[in-house]
Amino acid sequence: MSAPQRAEEPVDHPVPLRVIRDHGVIDVPAAERAVADLLRALGRDPESPHLAETPRRVAGSFAEMLTGPHFDLTTFPNDEGYNELVLATSLPVRSLCEHHLLPFAGVAHVGYLPGDRILGLSKLARVLDLFARDLQVQERLTQQVADWLQEHLAPRGVGVVIEAEHLCMSLRGVRAVGARTITSALHGVLRDDPRSRGEFLSLARTAS
Repeated sequence: MSAPQRAEEPVDHPVPLRVIRDHGVIDVPAAERAVADLLRALGRDPESPHLAETPRRVAGSFAEMLTGPHFDLTTFPNDEGYNELVLATSLPVRSLCEHHLLPFAGVAHVGYLPGDRILGLSKLARVLDLFARDLQVQERLTQQVADWLQEHLAPRGVGVVIEAEHLCMSLRGVRAVGARTITSALHGVLRDDPRSRGEFLSLARTAS
């Protein structure tokens, strides 16, 4: 008599999470008219040969910088029980200062301690870009990335460090060319356990 067949165990298939962030609708024609009005207010003629295309270019630039592409965030079961730090370093970050509409740019170091799920490394950069394409302050951007990963990935800990130069500081005001602002946000074990916290921050500093 043949042995009875065992029922196959269910397979944990990855379920993609469609990531869409509503930034609001950008009215490009209205933005073009606003840029033309700004040029006039600055004593410039937007209809001159040199500036005729500037309103269109500026409106298009802002629309591009403030609109992020949608993407699928797929997590996978942590079958091997990996419980050490996963860290992506020197991820490029670019955003717009909401106070002066001038860019700030630099790098981010994003890491997490896996729980039951793991995440493709490229998606860490995508989540960063998701929140960077907005009118921002660096402190809020750092916190938003950490909060989002903690909520959707449910890891044992999350850490985010951003280092950036702000053109609103280097081109105007104090004109502190080359000065960098560093912000951090930590959750879970990376916040509460001194050893894990120190390891993450040390690796982030080394990568700078």
